[in-house]
Amino acid sequence: MTSAPRTTGDLPDDPADRTLPQLLVRNAGDHPRLPGLSWQSAAPDGEWTTLSWAEIHEHTRSLAVGYRALGVGRGDHVLMMMANRPEHWLSDLALVRLGAVPVSVYGTAAPEQITHIARNCRARLAVVEGAAQVVVWEPLLADAGTPLERLVVVEPDAQDGHFPYEALLREPVPEQFAKELDTARPEDPLTVVYTSGTTGEPKGVVLTHRQVMSNALALDAVVELPPHVDHICYLPFAHIAERMLGIYLPCHRASHVRLCADPTRVGEVVRTVRPAQFFGVPRIWEKLSAAVRAVLSLMPAEQRAAIDRAFEIAREHVAYRERGETPPAGLEERYLRAREDVLLPMLAAGGLDRVTWSASASAPMSLDVVRFWAGFGIVIMDAWGLTETTGVATANSPKTGFRLGSVGRPVESVEIRVAEDGEILVRGSTVFSGYLRPDGSVQAALDADGWLATGDIGRIDEDGYLWLTDRKKEMIITSTGKNVSPALVENALKEHPLIGQAMVHGDNRSYLVALLVLDAEAAPAWAAANGVEAHGGPAGLAEHPVVRAEVDRAVAAANTRLNRTEQVKRYELLSQEWGPATGELTPSLKMRRRVIRDKYADELSGLYED
Repeated sequence: MTSAPRTTGDLPDDPADRTLPQLLVRNAGDHPRLPGLSWQSAAPDGEWTTLSWAEIHEHTRSLAVGYRALGVGRGDHVLMMMANRPEHWLSDLALVRLGAVPVSVYGTAAPEQITHIARNCRARLAVVEGAAQVVVWEPLLADAGTPLERLVVVEPDAQDGHFPYEALLREPVPEQFAKELDTARPEDPLTVVYTSGTTGEPKGVVLTHRQVMSNALALDAVVELPPHVDHICYLPFAHIAERMLGIYLPCHRASHVRLCADPTRVGEVVRTVRPAQFFGVPRIWEKLSAAVRAVLSLMPAEQRAAIDRAFEIAREHVAYRERGETPPAGLEERYLRAREDVLLPMLAAGGLDRVTWSASASAPMSLDVVRFWAGFGIVIMDAWGLTETTGVATANSPKTGFRLGSVGRPVESVEIRVAEDGEILVRGSTVFSGYLRPDGSVQAALDADGWLATGDIGRIDEDGYLWLTDRKKEMIITSTGKNVSPALVENALKEHPLIGQAMVHGDNRSYLVALLVLDAEAAPAWAAANGVEAHGGPAGLAEHPVVRAEVDRAVAAANTRLNRTEQVKRYELLSQEWGPATGELTPSLKMRRRVIRDKYADELSGLYED
């Protein structure tokens, strides 16, 4: 017989001492009929299936019984490689209710990375999606150096010889099982999140219930959201941002998660859900802005002029808010009229008309992209943090203030300072203790005073806002000894709509060169608007003399805003977009510079030849 969920009276007085199972029990008791998890069938315009918080409580209990029958117990690591589907989300909570430690692995992880993670966390069980994942994981079952013993497979047609996921829900409940459930302590590990490996092997970041809860409380202090808000969950669960936004914060807030298993369909889901909040890493916002700009470029001049006037009004309105000032009554009236007549109808076409909180993190955001969205009245509240800081450490906020181009001020759970060499240091209740060792111990990563050296370079202004420069390891040092931030140069280059991606190069060289990639959405629209006909698709566009001449002008324009050391002298124009599948980007859409340099070594060398 199912035990009744405990009520909020059982929760610790200090919210930071609450555990995820306690929140789940609370939600089932206090909000039993509220929607907690929804997902859509794979068919176009497929139907949505929804579980209430009471149903989530019961379903995760049944799953926990199944995992317990497979030998999973308190403290055990369990690996998972699945898309953002209900089996992944529900298994994560079920394992936590057992006291086990779920570990999500990026779906695009290379076999050697998977092997490293499996050996590092010593997991005996992995839960995988289908045939593509089985092929990668199956060899580890016979690998003497890897403790993996069994695969649980979700898709029925790929289960041959492995444990079927649906059988987890058919296990009988053992006696005294209730005593094993929901016993996690605040100091217990909640998950291990592996860094995405832009350089070297992924490292396992151990995060506790208390660290996650402290971060949730700190985030609540800087955001303004309606109760039980929808969240579109499309980033990988192996990414700390989606773990916080898509699992932990919804449990903390009793909000509603909308799973999007295919990230390429996130636009469709946004148009359907019309969410009040939307988070995207910089590359997502860049692609969205490129798509909108492509549409705008094809509009008649008169219509575009009216939109540009509305953009100017919205940006002026945002500027007052940025300064902490109340917009004048006349501007407020003009803004509300422009918003109602021009901006909201355009935003509604993309499903963003109800957004009250939009954010980004994980890499420096181009100020051009931030200003573009400010033209719609949407302020992207850029934030900064690491997996090691349980996600967000600094944030812009509609409640406490924002500065476009900065990554905001420290949240309540941390303090930051900048070392003499410009490296950002952080400490606080949401900063992890260390990295997982194969023997289960934790390798300390903080100094004697509790500070974490983040590897990021930045500065703090007189108002306490943090401004990022770049990753310390990615700073370019030219042959003349000058330091250059590649992100600064790349963002300047990407301000032109034709340039979707850019990587600058010049370590130990006398000048910088760049690899530029045509924007897949904006380039065809620009060509059509400028009467350019090119055969051969993107490759034909990249070779067209009119396109090349425009890119020349774009590079020249970027150079005028850069000092002499930062200016790009030569470039190679590419037509094939970089992505995780082809290895140039991490699963969280950060550049793997070493991979790109190796892949285009001949092109880069050629740019330095006379």
